[in-house]
Amino acid sequence: MYPLPPLPYAEDALRPVINVETMRTHHGKHHARYVRTTNELLGEQSELRPLEDVIGTASEADDRKLFNNAAQAWNHAFFWQSMTPVAAPLAGALREAITRDYGTLGSLRDLFVAEGAAQFGSGWVWLVASKGKVEVVSSHDADQPWRGVAMPLLVCDVWEHAYYLDYKNERDRFLRAWFDNLANWSFAAQQYAAALGGGVGYRYPLPTRSAHATARAGR
Repeated sequence: MYPLPPLPYAEDALRPVINVETMRTHHGKHHARYVRTTNELLGEQSELRPLEDVIGTASEADDRKLFNNAAQAWNHAFFWQSMTPVAAPLAGALREAITRDYGTLGSLRDLFVAEGAAQFGSGWVWLVASKGKVEVVSSHDADQPWRGVAMPLLVCDVWEHAYYLDYKNERDRFLRAWFDNLANWSFAAQQYAAALGGGVGYRYPLPTRSAHATARAGR
């Protein structure tokens, strides 16, 4: 069974940008539901199979229900990693790439906020690396526009459940606060290094064997 990854910080650690009630609802209800539904759809097929493989297979088979839930489970896990209550400054190769491609971090911020605010309906706004270049892209619903062509560096959730309790309909204000205060540049730098070095980057935690499968294996 795929686990619900624990938050890498306390529920109240991202205040005042994201408050406790939003975190509890978002992680403990929305994310948990995607993980639970993915496990229900797969049954014992989830045994020790990477979630990334499930997402790819579901996409190829056009199994939208499985894809939507598995991809949303992955997207949310990556989202938690994309935030930190103790921000580190942008540095190293990623800083050089952003300076090269956008001039300043402020210019990248403006594009990121505009891309996310312009998203019609639910989705995500991503910072990705493609062939060494840093790009801002958005996706609808559970889609992962970087898959197979780029490496995700950071993502911000622009589904209403991510911000509505704290910001109501002011998505642009949420995005500005998120980018300025929570963006995890250390994590993004690790992802960028993986992209440059041909690595795989972040991977969802592997499933654990269910009690039924463990008992059957011991027969």
